[in-house]
Amino acid sequence: MDFSVKKLASDAGVFFSRAVQFTEEKLGQAEKTELDAHFESLLARADCTKNWTEKIYRQTEVLLQPNPSARIEEFLYEKLDRKVPYRATNGEILGQYMLEAAKEFGSGTPYGSTLIQVGDCQRRLGGAEREFLQTSAISFLTPLRNFLEGDWRTITKERRLLENLRLDLDACKARLKKAKAAEAKAATVPDFHETRPRNYVLSASASAVMCLNGWPQHDVITVCVCSLLAFAVQLWTEEVEKAEQELRAAQTEFDRQAEVTRLLLEGISSTHVNHLRCLHEFVEAQAAYYGQCHHVMQELQKELRRRYPNSFVVNPRSVRCPSLDPSSTVPVNSLSPEVEALQIEEVHPPASGTRRAKVLYDYDAADTSELSLLADELITVYTVPGMDSDWLIGERGNQKGKVPVTYLELLS
Repeated sequence: MDFSVKKLASDAGVFFSRAVQFTEEKLGQAEKTELDAHFESLLARADCTKNWTEKIYRQTEVLLQPNPSARIEEFLYEKLDRKVPYRATNGEILGQYMLEAAKEFGSGTPYGSTLIQVGDCQRRLGGAEREFLQTSAISFLTPLRNFLEGDWRTITKERRLLENLRLDLDACKARLKKAKAAEAKAATVPDFHETRPRNYVLSASASAVMCLNGWPQHDVITVCVCSLLAFAVQLWTEEVEKAEQELRAAQTEFDRQAEVTRLLLEGISSTHVNHLRCLHEFVEAQAAYYGQCHHVMQELQKELRRRYPNSFVVNPRSVRCPSLDPSSTVPVNSLSPEVEALQIEEVHPPASGTRRAKVLYDYDAADTSELSLLADELITVYTVPGMDSDWLIGERGNQKGKVPVTYLELLS
């Protein structure tokens, strides 16, 4: 119990000394040990890394799980070290509703059979989304969280310890400075004859000593004062030696902790390399997910057009093309009535006006009048009188058909 009280008192004294040093530094009444420029740059880069990693992590969580209640639930399960219960994605729920509706309406009806196809497609999209969420959480979110909850906490702890040791070092410097000033002041012996009060009277014992030894009164006073001053100088000399010893110990501890903190801060470069790799994996997961979704929807679109060639045309100019411009569209019925009546086999290239074009994206022909395209291939294109400006006639070998202009890059 006695040891605990002493330790508590010692810790309280250290805390008070640090508080006084910190306050005096803020008020400009004490000197502060400055870190070198390289160390300061490491600190600034570490803080920047932490701030942006935290923002990216939070926003990625919102992207992958927009529902805040679901995010809180997953967080609680993770902290309780329990498995998160199965939760169907929105696509899977929609697909299940469509399949149940098809049973009610009858799978033999056009609407019911279409609901079955679309519902199955939605379930596949939901499964792809689930796989994307799991892959992104493992390959991207987990490394970011490990940095924030692991490496960064260690760096913060060591930085806090370094700051405390710096306060201790500066407090030792201040004590040494005060001790040296007091020692210098005590070493300066004043002229007793100039500083003695005129009405000064020796005590009876001092007078007796003077009488016994036959010394004059002023000599006795001078000897006493000099003895006291010598004793004070000795005390301050010991205090200076003690302060110097404490300063050396504090400097050693500070240098050691500064080196430890520097090594941790330099490790931020490795963190950037690791996060770069995780970012590549996140992009690959996104590309695979959206590519899978595009493939599933194309298959569904083909099947519906095959089964209902005349009814599956709703707003024929609203089919978006996968270009960088979201406003670009691919018209479906693009030829004028005169050209539509003309068989594609009867269309011949003009004597002049043909051009070469590079295909930008894959395109699957919707019917026999169109030409399927593969990205990066070169074809010959031209127009015919009466054709919609959004379409051209494309030729590849002895294959011929309509092609959308937005999928092409016309070459000079």
